Amino acid sequence: LRSYVTFSQNRKKNIIMLIEAFSEAFGLILSADADLYEILWLSIQVSLTALLISIALGLPIGTTLAIANFPGKTICITVINSLMGMPPVVVGLLVYLALSRSGPFGVFGLLYTPTAMVIAQVLLITPIIAALTYQVMEDLHKEYRDLFFSLSIPLDKAVAAYLWDARYSLITAVLAGFGRAISEVGAVMIVGGNIDHLTRVMTTAIALETSKGELSVALGLGIVLLVLALVVNGLVTTVRTRARHYGYA
Repeated sequence: LRSYVTFSQNRKKNIIMLIEAFSEAFGLILSADADLYEILWLSIQVSLTALLISIALGLPIGTTLAIANFPGKTICITVINSLMGMPPVVVGLLVYLALSRSGPFGVFGLLYTPTAMVIAQVLLITPIIAALTYQVMEDLHKEYRDLFFSLSIPLDKAVAAYLWDARYSLITAVLAGFGRAISEVGAVMIVGGNIDHLTRVMTTAIALETSKGELSVALGLGIVLLVLALVVNGLVTTVRTRARHYGYA
């Protein structure tokens, strides 16, 4: 009986602490806490920059793999698919070694900067966008292959045409890349160092604040991260729905 009473009291205390933490978290969000929104803004900057670079690289790579025939194509596809599952900490370690003072790019002093975090995220999400693009374009190529071959369309123009025609279908690939970028913690922790007011983003801040027991700040960042993901998904769903309604996808 005594053990049950102790358990009930501890559970009640935990529930009260959780409610207080959520209350403080919403308070930080609604009061426009400067530190919280500084972390949010840096997270968006780093993730969007990495996403744009990865789009510029991944979409053409995936489309080229789908429509072009060249020696080693199967190997390239296998490598791209394998890189989709590369552990983030491994990517972070490789970037760290490359950017450290003893590394080949150490002279640029990029380690523990937002630029290093962007590089790590680009290496992580480019294979995802490229692989998903390949899957979309492979199906599309079956429809247009004979037409493009008969017209002798150059590869660069064919890639541009495929990308334009499948632009709404590729939103899923872009969304997957953004989701991986905004939620990344392992690689950016290694190359960014989680330095306050310099390289601290939402995921690394959540990990730090949780380890310190500052649940209100961690929950506040977690709520903002969740809302951001919901907003992005909502916008993407709206765009795709309107595209289907008007016959573009």
